Amino acid sequence: MKLRDSGMPEEAFWETLLRPAEALDRLGLDHIAGDSVEFGCGYGTFSLPLARRVAGTLGTYDIDPAMVERVRERAAAAGLANVRPAARDLFEDGTGLAGGSAGLVLIFNLLHCEEPERLLGEARRILEPGGVLAVSHWRSDVATPRGPSLDIRPRPEQLLAWAEAAGFVAATDEPVLLPPYHVGWRLARPVA
Repeated sequence: MKLRDSGMPEEAFWETLLRPAEALDRLGLDHIAGDSVEFGCGYGTFSLPLARRVAGTLGTYDIDPAMVERVRERAAAAGLANVRPAARDLFEDGTGLAGGSAGLVLIFNLLHCEEPERLLGEARRILEPGGVLAVSHWRSDVATPRGPSLDIRPRPEQLLAWAEAAGFVAATDEPVLLPPYHVGWRLARPVA
């Protein structure tokens, strides 16, 4: 299922709107043991810097085969052998991964979808107990040069409510500001 009010701009412009290394740092995603998964990899803007921080493999998923191919090309050019891009409709088919097989799941700029709980449920299913969920979205309190319309952007408290309803706990009391245009949360799947 394609997301509502979605679509990717030209890659060079897209890259100017995000600071992936800084966002990963602010979310405390520096050295990740085990395998990680990224929902909605797009051009690989976060895939490449994340892959450099992951000890295991990084499975990246996108519904658009052209995006998956772009991530494959960029990973190869960067010499990153641990990136595993795949075209997949996560709403219809999930990731296909075994339950409890990932230490980290990254969901950035996707939770304006019509059923965010489905994505969060799949994230919880594949995360190992104690595993980390990092979510981010365009800020809902300011106009930005890109992103879905303000009326469908989730507010930080809505992101947290959905994640908690899916069984996650927040690692921080407040959302994390991810300049220039995003906000996020670091959450975890409880151990017990």
